[in-house]
Amino acid sequence: MHAFIAMPASSSSHFLPVKILAAILPAVILCACASGPTAKEQIAARVTVPLHWLQTEAGNGTPAAPDAAALASWWTRFNDPVLDRLITDALANSPDIRAALSKIAESRARRAVEKSSLLPTLSAGATGRESYSRDHLAHASTSGDSYSASLDAGWEIDLFGRRRLALAAATADLAQTRENFHAAQVSLAAEVAGAYVTLRSGENQLAVLERNIASRTETTRLTLWREQAGLASALDTQQSLGTLEQARASLPSLRQTIAESRNRLALLCGRAPGALDAFLAENRPVPAPPPALATGIPAETLRQRPDIRAAEHALEAATSRTAAARRERLPSLNLAGSIGVETLNAGDLLSPDNTVASLLGSLTAPIFQGGRIRQNILIQTELQKQALIAYESSVLTALNEVENALVAVRRLAERAATLDAAANAATTAADLAARQYEAGQVDLLTVLDAQRTRLGIEEQQVSATASLTSAHIQLYKALGGGWGGQPAAAQ
Repeated sequence: MHAFIAMPASSSSHFLPVKILAAILPAVILCACASGPTAKEQIAARVTVPLHWLQTEAGNGTPAAPDAAALASWWTRFNDPVLDRLITDALANSPDIRAALSKIAESRARRAVEKSSLLPTLSAGATGRESYSRDHLAHASTSGDSYSASLDAGWEIDLFGRRRLALAAATADLAQTRENFHAAQVSLAAEVAGAYVTLRSGENQLAVLERNIASRTETTRLTLWREQAGLASALDTQQSLGTLEQARASLPSLRQTIAESRNRLALLCGRAPGALDAFLAENRPVPAPPPALATGIPAETLRQRPDIRAAEHALEAATSRTAAARRERLPSLNLAGSIGVETLNAGDLLSPDNTVASLLGSLTAPIFQGGRIRQNILIQTELQKQALIAYESSVLTALNEVENALVAVRRLAERAATLDAAANAATTAADLAARQYEAGQVDLLTVLDAQRTRLGIEEQQVSATASLTSAHIQLYKALGGGWGGQPAAAQ
């Protein structure tokens, strides 16, 4: 049910009776001005950010600010041109990135629709009618024609800002979509780098295994010669052959990992399987971890992460929609006007003597809606709460990811340094054991044990280097990946 006030333009009275406006305006203004806290106020009240990272030295002066230039294209710090090209290719051709760009265009159009609701509408129409009737009793018939054309205008004045709030929500949706695009770029770059590290790690483990197979093959050949010369038993030969075949058994799984990694990189770059095999054919070392990066303070990291900014925009949109839902209880003001012609002759449509015009103003206010408005307010309020909870979750996730990446970088660096020393010792021991066995100073088990130890440590060494590089990749991703701004394609 609505309270409705309308007066024709020809009346000497005002459109909206002053007495009615004077009666309702104070209460309406108070309702319109009563709005909840802004998104930033809600965040400040609910989210507490630590002053420093647990994995950095606290109390030693002001932490260095993050290196924006290093974050902007962090993958170049690994000094691997193949990795650089892969990430550039993926950012240009990935279906996920193209889909995210399409969502930005969709969100921009939705905002334009909301903006258009603030403007008047104008439409034109023309009709022609021919009538015919016959009186069978009088044996007479009559016919007549009528024609009309009109230009109609309408405008719902945003008296209390409900439509402007809807526009603000759509604007926040557009900003959120843009940040989701940047978050997709961050994730894609990190995923490509991770797949590339897996590929190079598999290739290097394969190279280590092939070197050890060659060494064990030489040991098996030497054992067979010693058996034929009566200096060793058949047991020694079979033990040596067993360890050789055991090493060869690891070849298929490593080759499978390499093939799957190449296919994964092709998928991330928007290519068919095998499309990048020629480009990736040359074996390269695992990208070396870059120099340490200044991480700044947690609050700076939260400002850098596009997923955090997206969550904040989602909260802004939900807050605006809640306020707009509350203002549905307030009156709405509509203006409508029409100018046209009505005539019995089509040739008189342009005659000013047949012009008719009307102008109408109406103020409508909801009185009974069966609880629809109240329930809609409840729905939007709960969605606003969910958006705030989602923001809190995003912040906690971001803090957790950075802390985990920092501790991983530190501990994996320690492990890599220890394995480097162990690998040097194991290589020396295996070489000494081989020479002493050839001279008859040690038995075969000593040689085989030294070779197994060297193989195990070398594999761990490659794996540790890959893990350390992956930890740096995750740190760059956790710090926001460098997309603090908005590329032109996403505007």
